[in-house]
Order: sequence, then C-alpha cells, then structure tokens
Amino acid sequence: MNEKYQFRDVFSAIADPTRRELIHLLAEADEIPLHEITSQFQMGRTAISKHLTILKEADLVHDRKVGRETRFRLNATPLREVQDWVAFYSKYWNTNMIRLSQLLEDEEE
Repeated sequence: MNEKYQFRDVFSAIADPTRRELIHLLAEADEIPLHEITSQFQMGRTAISKHLTILKEADLVHDRKVGRETRFRLNATPLREVQDWVAFYSKYWNTNMIRLSQLLEDEEE
C-alpha cells in the first residue's frame, strides 16, 4: 500500500453503498479510468475521488497514472476478512436453524 495513505478498516470502507457500487464496478473490469467511473454515478468527480481514496486506504483499490489519466483496479484480497467474518456467522445461523428444526420435530412428536 502506498505510504501516503493511512490504513483504513475494510469494514468501514465497504460500509458506504457508493463504495460498494465502486467495488462492484471495478470487479467487472481489469482497470477503469476515473472519467469512466464518474460517468456511472450521479455525483461529481471530487466525491468519487474521495470514495476511491477511502477504498485505497483500505487497500481495496490500486491506481496508476497513464499519461494524464488515472486508472483504478480492484484489489479484492482484503475482502477475505469480510468473507471470513460472514462465514463464521453463517455457521452460527446454520447451527441455530438445525437446532430449531430439531426442536420443531420434537414438538410434533
């Protein structure tokens, strides 16, 4: 990660719906120039740039200059933390659903 950006928690970075949309957009392409990203949203370039900065701080987005243009790409690796967290609670709910099912079966008998 670029040293000029401070570390940001991946959960706080994906908390905003616009940033989740940005991640989705970037996941569908190898790299996207900033002007193409901004054309997909009903907000200005400055607002999109702020959202991209937050995603960069969480290491979810990498950028590079190509001439006068800045191109962005997704780095999905930090999303594994989210996936692991959700998987834990998925196991929790599955276990509870099995218990509930057993309880209902016991009540029917």
